[in-house]
Amino acid sequence: MTDPTGDDVPTVLVVVGTRPEIVKLAPVIRNLRRTDALDDALVHTGQHYDDELSGSFFETLSLPAPDVSLDVGSSDQSRQTADALAGLGDVLRSRDPDVVLAQGDTNTVLAAALATSKHTARFGHVEAGIRSFDRSMPEEVNRVVADRVSDWLFAPTSTAVDNLAAEGLTEGVVETGNTVVDACLRHRELAAESSDVLDRFDLAADEYVLSTIHRPRNTDDRERLRTIVETLDSAPYPVVLPAHPRLQNALDELNVEPSGSLRVVDPLDYLDFLALLTAARLVVTDSGGVQEEASILEVPCLTVRPNTERPETVDAGVNELVEPTALGDRLRRLCARDDERREMTGAPTLYGDGEAARRIVDTLVEELEA
Repeated sequence: MTDPTGDDVPTVLVVVGTRPEIVKLAPVIRNLRRTDALDDALVHTGQHYDDELSGSFFETLSLPAPDVSLDVGSSDQSRQTADALAGLGDVLRSRDPDVVLAQGDTNTVLAAALATSKHTARFGHVEAGIRSFDRSMPEEVNRVVADRVSDWLFAPTSTAVDNLAAEGLTEGVVETGNTVVDACLRHRELAAESSDVLDRFDLAADEYVLSTIHRPRNTDDRERLRTIVETLDSAPYPVVLPAHPRLQNALDELNVEPSGSLRVVDPLDYLDFLALLTAARLVVTDSGGVQEEASILEVPCLTVRPNTERPETVDAGVNELVEPTALGDRLRRLCARDDERREMTGAPTLYGDGEAARRIVDTLVEELEA
């Protein structure tokens, strides 16, 4: 692209593949569109194949349609990564961008990082430096590898900066805050205006629990999953559990039919989910992104995992790590005790001030101009 002065403008290729990436990169995309100093293009790998989990987001969040869609779809981890890597390699050769941006820890991010390392473009990793220190998680491996080949490491917190330094990564590190704050603050307003999900589900604010369970540690272990489902089904308040495809398949194999408090529902539109989270009494999850959103929205969070890459939430007292066998006691206590629930709120600025996307784009403009 050429700007009005006749000079070439650097091109930034933004790569997304899953719902959280689209949500968290939406503020970055909007900031890129506002500057004349950079051109941009959007590539969607299609790692999430359900339209409710990805495709419809672009319209819902007032984002431009992708310039390129790869439609890699669902498959085993290696093949999905390989398909995305090959497709992104073709895109880089045809479009020849100056910068590639990707966010998070998915197979799409790993593929984007590796493809860019074979090209002349520079790679920027949004949400760099997050660590669970559990290499059995595919996401942890993706994070570490992506950071190793990044030119810009956009770290969301000082903890993430410290993690990078401990690995010898200090060049190109910029502490920006997390774009999840930017996204949550704007999208919360959209959800309040457009979502009627509480009415549709016949729920009252502060009188239900929201849950998300999708990580292999929980879905692939039959006894773990059975304990989680039975615990949620015996909760003192209604529990809404949107079923990610991996979870639904696991429930079908387990042949579990909740008959108490648990309501397993189809995957939700993002704004419906955000409206439910905003008004929930508490959330039970294994999602890193939901842990962040819960802290921003001041909703107490129980995370069914032995570790987390969001330790700030635990340190701040707004999130607790629980094993399935201990989930019941904590769930019942937090449902019953308002004083304990209030102690697990109060960290809405834990991940920044809502200006992370601006800092990322400003950094690119300044360094590419230099």
